[in-house]
Amino acid sequence: MTAASSSVTFTGVIPPVATPLLPDGTIDHVSLERLVERLIAEGVSGLFALGSTGETAYFTDDQRVELLTTIVRVNAGRVPIIAGAIELTAPRIIETARRLVAAGAQAIVTTAPLYTLNSAAEVADHFRAIAAAIDVPLWAYDVPVRVHSKLGIDLLVQLGKEGVIHGVKDSSGDDVSFRRLIAANVEAGRPLQLLTGHELVVDAMALAGADGVVPGFANVEAEGYVRLWDATQRGDWTEARTEQERINRAFDIVFEPRGLSGDATGVGAFKAAMHARGIIDHATMAHTVQSLDGDTVSRIRHILSEQGMLPVAVS
Repeated sequence: MTAASSSVTFTGVIPPVATPLLPDGTIDHVSLERLVERLIAEGVSGLFALGSTGETAYFTDDQRVELLTTIVRVNAGRVPIIAGAIELTAPRIIETARRLVAAGAQAIVTTAPLYTLNSAAEVADHFRAIAAAIDVPLWAYDVPVRVHSKLGIDLLVQLGKEGVIHGVKDSSGDDVSFRRLIAANVEAGRPLQLLTGHELVVDAMALAGADGVVPGFANVEAEGYVRLWDATQRGDWTEARTEQERINRAFDIVFEPRGLSGDATGVGAFKAAMHARGIIDHATMAHTVQSLDGDTVSRIRHILSEQGMLPVAVS
């Protein structure tokens, strides 16, 4: 890894970029360009491509590169980009990561192995092998709801001290564990940057010492998270709490879809709201995830209207 690549940092608001699709399921590059421009205009400090919100698991390797290429082109170097190389095991992740780096990713984030049954020592070697094979910083993605294993605090801090991983994107939803990770990281001399994916408690996680947030709802509205984060950095916790509570009221859109899969509920609600606000042209979900329609979309629009989020002017 070069000195320049190792100096890339990810702090503040780093939204996981959603993937707009046309009705036939192909990538809607026009909407994607509009989305990226809007995120940057609203003040985000980085972009996370090809994560869960981006529906990366549903796309081929070529589609992932196609998506990232558009994001990189539109970004034009304005903010750093980290890309998810989500695959089964280290050899496949390395192959994917190298393609993403060639397409412009400045850092790679990946999970523990999928489908396999590994010990903590084997998971550590998994990350070591990936880091040794790529020329950009590696981040660990802790998302047990999808991987079905939790990355341990001792393991993460040790990998940070070794220089294997540069940070952690925590999507565990386990705020106690994340708080303990923050404390352990401080005790070890802060080898890791720590990002929370728990977008409903950003104020609390910032107070605890998080370095940033990766909020899926920022695809619907990023500027609120930017205001929230800026308030935390000024130490204005009253303003931070007020902004967090406003965001949380709008976030109620994700509780409107009922009886559907987790992807259809969360990302589907984001896409329905993005479409309602004119940010994307279609709310199509990746095959075979059910797109939202009918009364569900009406309820989502009602929440947005109550929060003063309709309409939005998009260039």
